[in-house]
Amino acid sequence: MSFTQNNELTKLGKRFAFKQIVAMITSVLLLAFVSYFYWGIEHAKSVLAGGAVTIIPNIFFALKAFRYAGARSSEKVMESFYSGEKMKIVLTAILFALAFKYLAILPVPFFTSFCLVVAMPLLTPFFIKH
Repeated sequence: MSFTQNNELTKLGKRFAFKQIVAMITSVLLLAFVSYFYWGIEHAKSVLAGGAVTIIPNIFFALKAFRYAGARSSEKVMESFYSGEKMKIVLTAILFALAFKYLAILPVPFFTSFCLVVAMPLLTPFFIKH
């Protein structure tokens, strides 16, 4: 018997990942809002693009990584985390390439937003309860 999507452990992981993603989206929107009023629309667009380049792969990672849980599914847990991380890295690279090719972005706000969202999973456990 394998533990799949209805396992209580996966529900806890998915719930925490959802809270982290909501925190990421909220912080990017807040940063874009502030940058719009201080520096204008071009800065705000760059902030949104930098956030999207990180948030979209994180959503796919969360969906892939928390499919399995439990001791009986330990190999599937590791496989889903590794494949989710690989997919996240490739998707991030693709989104970077698309952003630089098709969007007129400003590097400083873009990378500021990107770095903020990358750091969010390290900071949110201090502020979000399981």
